[in-house]
Amino acid sequence: MKGKIADGEARDRLIIWIRRRMAEFGITPEALAESIQYDLDHPALYRDAKGNEWNGLGDAPHWLRAAQNAGVDPDFFRIASPQPPRSADPMVNDTIVDPRQLDLFA
Repeated sequence: MKGKIADGEARDRLIIWIRRRMAEFGITPEALAESIQYDLDHPALYRDAKGNEWNGLGDAPHWLRAAQNAGVDPDFFRIASPQPPRSADPMVNDTIVDPRQLDLFA
């Protein structure tokens, strides 16, 4: 494994880097949790091809106004309500997990 970082070590390094950036910008774990909760409470309703999103609150963003001015119906960008996949196995717990809460390095 010469020249490669073990997964556990990479995870540890990433956590240290994230903690340093949070401290650098004054982001507390509580503020991060509040931001995640806000996103959960106000999901995006519109998304463009570049991944820009808008939850419908406040003024429409530039990318959506530009599309409207070009004659594109805003409903073109509306995100369909995704139906979470369900298991056919009744013994499987179908709890919906927000992918942002997954530990991708476990």
